[in-house]
Amino acid sequence: MTIMVTGANGQLAALVLQELADLGVPAVGGTRKPAEGQRRIDFDDPGSLDLTGVSTLVLVSAGYAEDDRVTARHLAALEAARRDGVGHVVYTSLTTAGDHLAFALAHRVTERAIEASGLDWTILRNGLYAELFGALLLWSGTGLESAFGDGALSAVARHDLAAAAAVVAGKPEAHAGRSYDLVGAPITAADVAGRLGVAHRTLGLGEYRDRLLADGGLLPFEPAYLASLATNVRHGLLRGTSGDLADLLGRPITDAVAVAADTAAAMRPDSR
Repeated sequence: MTIMVTGANGQLAALVLQELADLGVPAVGGTRKPAEGQRRIDFDDPGSLDLTGVSTLVLVSAGYAEDDRVTARHLAALEAARRDGVGHVVYTSLTTAGDHLAFALAHRVTERAIEASGLDWTILRNGLYAELFGALLLWSGTGLESAFGDGALSAVARHDLAAAAAVVAGKPEAHAGRSYDLVGAPITAADVAGRLGVAHRTLGLGEYRDRLLADGGLLPFEPAYLASLATNVRHGLLRGTSGDLADLLGRPITDAVAVAADTAAAMRPDSR
């Protein structure tokens, strides 16, 4: 019996697998395009959902789609887990404070389905990535700009979330029936700009939405998702704190301002 981490080619899942390896815990990655040593798991292809021999399933949210498709993927995975005798499901969900986000619905529906599944479970309510916060800050001629205003986000480094998932997956029985709110300390766009030694200018939400709608590189559902994120940060709805992450890690959490600043700096036009 082994641990399987879904979405193995994604950034979070790949880090979870590395953290498990560092802990000496055997695990396998599941993905639609498997490399050597991985298993083919495609949530959109029910015939590929063979979880035989999996004791703990780390179900990394299969986002980047409309809600109906995301929930269908998760429900298919849960059905396969019940059928194939998986003992425990660890789900990477969304921070408790995120209920007003446009992409929250699929997470909450999945949580309910997990709790009603009859399987042992642990829900990791992950905060939004510090890397994402940094990536959403836009460079202008005078420094950074964003639609976040003075609002704060309890952002968290992706590798901290991966480490927490590995801790739980390594000893799932110790975390059965628990939901953890894995968030960091609140940070602002001004904090990141200050770390980089530049100014920050606030965009109006209408101007930001217009820019998103004009961006031909976004998927149809993404402008609404990003606009909801901006307004939630701006109005202080995502600044809740919790000690759950540090408790699971057994160490202080990573400085989210530093992570966001590094990400923003790497996107500066003159840095490429």
